[in-house]
Amino acid sequence: MGLHCCVYLVYKQDWLLNEASPLSAAVMETIVANSHWSLSSKDQAFVTLTTNDSYAKGALVLGLSLKQHRTTRRLVVLITPQVSDSMRKALETVFDEVIMVDVLDSGDSAHLTLMKRPELGVTLTKLHCWSLTQYSKCVFMDADTLVLANIDDLFEREELSAAPDPGWPDCFNSGVFVYQPSVETYNQLLHLASEQGSFDGGDQGLLNTFFSSWATTDIRKHLPFIYNLSSISIYSYLPAFKAFGANAKVVHFLGRTKPWNYTYDPQTKSIQSESHDPNMTHPEFLSLWWNIFTTSVLPVLQQFGLVKDTRSCVHVLSDLVYTLAFSCGFCRKENVSGAVSQLSLGEIPAPAQPFVSSEERKERWEQGQADYMGADSFDNIKRKLDTYLQ
Repeated sequence: MGLHCCVYLVYKQDWLLNEASPLSAAVMETIVANSHWSLSSKDQAFVTLTTNDSYAKGALVLGLSLKQHRTTRRLVVLITPQVSDSMRKALETVFDEVIMVDVLDSGDSAHLTLMKRPELGVTLTKLHCWSLTQYSKCVFMDADTLVLANIDDLFEREELSAAPDPGWPDCFNSGVFVYQPSVETYNQLLHLASEQGSFDGGDQGLLNTFFSSWATTDIRKHLPFIYNLSSISIYSYLPAFKAFGANAKVVHFLGRTKPWNYTYDPQTKSIQSESHDPNMTHPEFLSLWWNIFTTSVLPVLQQFGLVKDTRSCVHVLSDLVYTLAFSCGFCRKENVSGAVSQLSLGEIPAPAQPFVSSEERKERWEQGQADYMGADSFDNIKRKLDTYLQ
């Protein structure tokens, strides 16, 4: 509804409210409220980021889950050059804007910062969300999140609103946060990244340093945990989840294994994974993710040739077990970040062994999930110690 129409409605409001029927007043209030809502929602957006075709699958499911719960805000996805052209076209079917971010070719201070601190590549790409000044307010969501209910009320919050991180609650988790795009803030973040870096090597450490007063200044900027429910928290504090989990609005699939890395049986609607996987403590969330993927994302991937076997539609071959091949940016082989994950049918392949960063290995040790038979074996640890003692 346009601005001219809103003005006309306000002009006619007295006449409508003077009608004998009480319904007229209610109708008028609804129309005026909806007129304001439609105007304000156009300059607000949910924003996510994908750096390869694997995470693009997560972004597609996230976008469709927002639409499924009738969001009125625009959907924006930031992509890097590693996302294939076919996947970009698939993203355009779900998102209102698909924006290419190439820090190496940006020609601004982000490029200079990357040259100084190359380990912050993905972080600098994520910071680009502050440059989306065509929007007055945004909610950033990582591509490994899933929306379970309408969350448009987040736009009533101020910058920087976020939920506590389960590992260190005095820090916020940067998987879901409310922010206000600003060139000034963007440049300040780049300066901080260049001068100090990030205490955790990623965007969360940098953002917590920049918004350092979050923990103590304004409790209204602390989002309830149900807006960023960590799968790891379900695993570590199951009683609380049983008491409050039914109110969850967003689930965040933290950890190495993402929903698209599991094996899914469409006949039994069951999911297979490694033992002691925190995400499997409550597999219903994974089932919700896969339901959206199989019903809405898979046909789009087929349309753009991202699934080679056109017979892979689960409605046709519902008796087959399939899995999405692991091809995220952490694979051992170089230059696979642009590769397309294919849908593998029939026999379940052995899971690929991903490269694990030092930060991820630290998280696994803290969770009691050290790779004692592999990288964390006694021989490997002894060999590493020997290099320092020589």
